[in-house]
Amino acid sequence: MPEVSVRLADAADRPVVTRLWLMFRHDLSEFDEGLPDADGTFYADRPNVVLTDTDWAVYLMTIDARPAGLAFVRGLTGPKRVLNSFFVVRGARRAGVGLNAVQQVIARHQGPWEIAFQDANVGAVRFWRRVAREIAGDAWIEERRPVSHRPDLPPDVWISFDPS
Repeated sequence: MPEVSVRLADAADRPVVTRLWLMFRHDLSEFDEGLPDADGTFYADRPNVVLTDTDWAVYLMTIDARPAGLAFVRGLTGPKRVLNSFFVVRGARRAGVGLNAVQQVIARHQGPWEIAFQDANVGAVRFWRRVAREIAGDAWIEERRPVSHRPDLPPDVWISFDPS
């Protein structure tokens, strides 16, 4: 397995985070039927917002100092953390990078966690259930919740656990 490093991103990382975010949104467009905006991007303002909001943390994953993915965590000031966005570039997938990275991210924030994904994303279903088992053993739950402001989409799958 390649050695993955996870660190908190800052304003200087904005260009890399934005590019990784666009790749992530492109991947998800298969499941949410999203199309890019007129300029060819998928609402690229999200990284700008999360990099400056104190309720969010943005993590950058690297392998040999090269970008390999990102993670957006929200709810830092609330009762539970939400892994809002998690992305590993295709060239680093299925090598243990994602599991290692998510374990590093979750270890940085105590308390309960929630992670959402789509049933149609078969790879995500396998991955997130494995993450829950690795981190929480049998002490995790899974439920379906409607997607906010998108009644046309099937419900998201949510996994909840407390690694404490």
